[in-house]
Amino acid sequence: MRRADIERLLPAVYQHAAGPGGALAALLDVMEGLHAPVEARLAVVEDLFAPYRAPEGLLPYLLGWLAMDHVGRSLPAGRQRDLAARAGDLARERGTAAGLCALLETLTGVPGFAVEEPADRPFHIVVRIPEAARDQSYLVRLAVEAEKPAAVTAELA
Repeated sequence: MRRADIERLLPAVYQHAAGPGGALAALLDVMEGLHAPVEARLAVVEDLFAPYRAPEGLLPYLLGWLAMDHVGRSLPAGRQRDLAARAGDLARERGTAAGLCALLETLTGVPGFAVEEPADRPFHIVVRIPEAARDQSYLVRLAVEAEKPAAVTAELA
């Protein structure tokens, strides 16, 4: 809030006493300075909730709000941003083979995952990992275990 705006809120006798060089004028200048950082943050408050504009330190909290922190907290910031941006789509497909593939592609940054359901093994899935994502198999295993239905067993291939 600007000094002049604060001054207008004061009773008339104080407005008259707030002339330049006085103690009240100095106090109003200090008040304006105290309001400036808060007003600057409020001017861009939507950036706190936009995955690609949020400060890096806020990304773990944002993933928690989106129920994606269990698979995304150890990712680099860029992948955390991608995960937060896709969280709505991933939530709609959660529990499906397509949803698991989309999640794994988002987490690793590598396309080409496939989930197979062998006919001879009910309640079992085989997750095919693309060659480019083999070095991230720990992350893939963590995500598959966290996201597959509880009654389903899984293997990585």
